[in-house]
Amino acid sequence: MYAQNGTPFMADEDLLNTVLADLKRTVREYTTAATESNCPTVRRVFNDLTMDTLRLQGELYNQMSQMNMYTAPGKALRQDVDKQIQAAQQTQQKCQQFVREKTGGAGAYNQASNVPLHQANVQHNNGSYYM
Repeated sequence: MYAQNGTPFMADEDLLNTVLADLKRTVREYTTAATESNCPTVRRVFNDLTMDTLRLQGELYNQMSQMNMYTAPGKALRQDVDKQIQAAQQTQQKCQQFVREKTGGAGAYNQASNVPLHQANVQHNNGSYYM
């Protein structure tokens, strides 16, 4: 995109960072819409949009990274990641226990989950220290 005088409207890196930020925001919006949708068809559409947008965001990030336009954060220590996973699992267990206590284990609000259990997307490399 060029201004009227023929110069670039904005530097490529700035433009791509803007697009990348917008893709991240869009993923959050689609995720919220999927979470709040009552209709399984609408939920599926927003889930599909979320995954497509995540794919686009990943592709853009990879291109920007190859062109040295985006620096990835430093590697996380495995023990720090494991602590975060453990804390999230404990929070999930507490929430499930709370719901069971409040609904008596079964009730008007008890239904099967329509969201599959999240599987880890990190491969453990035989004792490697970083993730």
